[in-house]
Amino acid sequence: MSALWTVNHKGVIVTAKRKLMGAVGIAATMVLVGVAAFDASQSTTGTDPSTKLTFMSPSAPGGGWDLAARESQQALRAGGIVNNVQVVNVPGAGGTIGLSQFVGLGADPTNLMMTGTVMMGAINVNKSTVDLSDTTPIARLAEDYEVFIVPANSPYETLDDFIADWKQNPHSVAIGGGGVGGTDHLLAGLVAEEAGIDPGDINYVSYAGGGEVLTSLLSNTVAIGVSGYNEFSDQIEAGNLRALAVSAEEPIDGIDVPTLIDQGVDVHLPNWRGIVAPPGITDAERDQLVAIFEEMAATPEWQDTLERNSWEPALLTGADFAAFIEEDQARGDQ
Repeated sequence: MSALWTVNHKGVIVTAKRKLMGAVGIAATMVLVGVAAFDASQSTTGTDPSTKLTFMSPSAPGGGWDLAARESQQALRAGGIVNNVQVVNVPGAGGTIGLSQFVGLGADPTNLMMTGTVMMGAINVNKSTVDLSDTTPIARLAEDYEVFIVPANSPYETLDDFIADWKQNPHSVAIGGGGVGGTDHLLAGLVAEEAGIDPGDINYVSYAGGGEVLTSLLSNTVAIGVSGYNEFSDQIEAGNLRALAVSAEEPIDGIDVPTLIDQGVDVHLPNWRGIVAPPGITDAERDQLVAIFEEMAATPEWQDTLERNSWEPALLTGADFAAFIEEDQARGDQ
């Protein structure tokens, strides 16, 4: 069976199914939790980016974007690149609530937003009036991968156990993940289709971030969760959760979880993380921000971050990153 989802050598998504996106969007149960407004007092207009930065994470605390923002915060501080770095959370609608607020902040180069694969699908599903073309791309930093996860007391010992039950009555199995149209949602639909399940039949419950997915798993609100590996790694190591599969194309060093492909499900899906600035900043301000993140990516602190989180380095900056976003977003519009 041919792969339903493939990427080229740069990690760009090269095939997807519009029918699938429509089906999973209709079927999903949407839960938007904790919508927060970006505090105008955080604005740092007039401050040089090398002195002060504020990251918006358009997800709840504990989510993948939140982790990437806080890891960047620590690397910038520890590397002596930018000492005053703040992180604020604006969750909801797969990041599109945060995106809308971010675009309206004005051309302040000290305000940045974390983004990635999740937002591409959410922009389409939520019919967002703004998209990433309304921002200034700065740097793609890394890629990570998704896992299917269950509580330690789950009857699903393997991915085959889960799929066998899922096929019997797809709607009876609640699957928790991030925003509708995001990476978690799309992966659930791709795996369903590969397993012979109509994506329109799946019972997908969306949450604002990985922390809420974890809570829903541990409280048995959902039977299985889908999110970034690192959002669950501590609970996996503690024995509270069991990972059934990872969405990488090949096994990943440091992650003792079989891939979907190794278990006969021909799907793999990378999840990139990147930084954008508001629209309207000057070329000089953009170049300064690019230089800041290129410097960060070369630090021992960031290399340690990649290793600790089992992230794949995927640095792409400036115009090249802008072209990547345009190509990625165009595919989602097809």
